[in-house]
Amino acid sequence: VQLQASGGGLVQAGGSLSVSCVASGEIFSINSMGWYRQLPGKQRELVAVTNSGFRTDDNVFTNYTESVKGRFTIAADGVESTVYLQLNSLEPEDTGVYFCYAELWEHDYTPKRSYWGPGTLVTVSS
Repeated sequence: VQLQASGGGLVQAGGSLSVSCVASGEIFSINSMGWYRQLPGKQRELVAVTNSGFRTDDNVFTNYTESVKGRFTIAADGVESTVYLQLNSLEPEDTGVYFCYAELWEHDYTPKRSYWGPGTLVTVSS
């Protein structure tokens, strides 16, 4: 299984960026996909996660860390095994490396595992 992210880059404060991540390889089913970030000098933190697009029952969730609520939007396409993150009203404090991840089953007989993408840099200038 591989996760490949694209997007990110440099933007001025108040601007917008988008990042996307596609999972490929032997995938039986995806439970959820999301984004973490590592800000300079800080530990990796969850940005947003969703299982919408991967489930058809009532147990659908989308969660954001408090600091990005109202500014970032996560969406997922279960058919394309892709997760998107729209980053609006960016602040210099959002500067960091953004990692996508997926919780999935490679086969119907293997346990659920987490996979990580290589990270993409988002830089917000003041």
